[in-house]
Amino acid sequence: MPGIPRLSLVEGAFEELATELATYLDGIKGEGSTVLSDITPLLADPEKAEGGRQETDKDGALKKLVTASSALNNAPERELQAAYNLLIHLISQSEDPDTYLPHVCKYLSSPMTSSSHNGAGIALGILGTLFNTIQPDDETRYHVLLAIVDLIKNSGNFETLQPQLKNLDSWIEQWEIEPQEARKLYLAISSAAAATNESQESYVFLVKALRTVQDSASSPEARDLSLRALKMALQNEKHFDFQDLTALDSIQALRKSDEAWSELLEVFSDQVYDDLQEFKEVNDSFISENGLDEDVLDRKMRLLTLATLAAQSADTRTLPYSRVSRSLNIPSEDVEMWVIDCIRSGLVEGKLSQQRQEFLIHRCTHRTFGEKQWREVASRLETWRSSLVNVLAVVRQQKEEFIKEKEAELAGPEVRGGQGYRPDRRQRNFIEAE
Repeated sequence: MPGIPRLSLVEGAFEELATELATYLDGIKGEGSTVLSDITPLLADPEKAEGGRQETDKDGALKKLVTASSALNNAPERELQAAYNLLIHLISQSEDPDTYLPHVCKYLSSPMTSSSHNGAGIALGILGTLFNTIQPDDETRYHVLLAIVDLIKNSGNFETLQPQLKNLDSWIEQWEIEPQEARKLYLAISSAAAATNESQESYVFLVKALRTVQDSASSPEARDLSLRALKMALQNEKHFDFQDLTALDSIQALRKSDEAWSELLEVFSDQVYDDLQEFKEVNDSFISENGLDEDVLDRKMRLLTLATLAAQSADTRTLPYSRVSRSLNIPSEDVEMWVIDCIRSGLVEGKLSQQRQEFLIHRCTHRTFGEKQWREVASRLETWRSSLVNVLAVVRQQKEEFIKEKEAELAGPEVRGGQGYRPDRRQRNFIEAE
């Protein structure tokens, strides 16, 4: 694999720097620590040609140094970055840094006991620098990013990661990692987002993780992730489109393993408020036993039902208040409030008419898009095509008349006096007036 560049201006031979770090670690660990004495036999001693080691066992020394370096988290705050930079510099001289960097990343993502306030920021700085200096296609970046995500989850600084997430899929493609590794990263990001109440981001990366198990859609792991994603989608007050879930094989597999969950998903995919109430009657304890918020479900279902009513009224472009009140099971005086909430949710657009007691529909969202919706699209396209053909015919006729009039205007007197003479429009109007 490509080597990692030096993170700081660290000068000196490997043996000298390893001895320096070992001495420092012994000082932190206190009496009884033997890091220096453990690595000394592994280091070459150029001053002793006889009896001394002629070649340094870098990997042997690094194993002991990296193992002991968990103590760096107890180092004074002002020395943390320098100490870790020295350790990473030594690791960079190994033929296989991947052997050691995951351990360093684990240490950095753990709490800095000597700096409870600034430790997370220092660790993020070290990890961020390490990530950016590794070659873009180097899989080592994966381990560093995992540590960064874990640290962000524990520190609650998800906003620092968000701008970089747009690059995540391209990074994963460059690293050529296995699906299970990608799944681990997606789940870590989802968990970090959930820790800071970024529910939509958390859901997005949970679904990404779910997509990595579609080759084994009926496995216990696929079922667990499917139920987690479904529950999160139902509880998210801003999530209304369930087709991203219904298209997945692992979600379809719930029809056999978890029939009630599958039925609830069907209700929210294309059914209405009355169907939800019927589901609750048949499965009276399902919602409470599974930790679902009934008020959130009822509110979401009312908004989705209103979107369905608007889609069904697309031809007339009007939706009577009375129909909304009856379908949503709400008082008539609350209809406008629910329509406004539905507009704010982005499900419909339109205008309220208090005088006519109607909602004038400008745009509506189809909750499912199947054969019926495609036929509607085809019908509208055919109507537009016919209208354009008629417009084109009128334009062509007017153009022909215009050309004839211009030809007549340009014709000489001898032509106008002849048999083929045709007065222009101004002359014809004058003759008619006489």
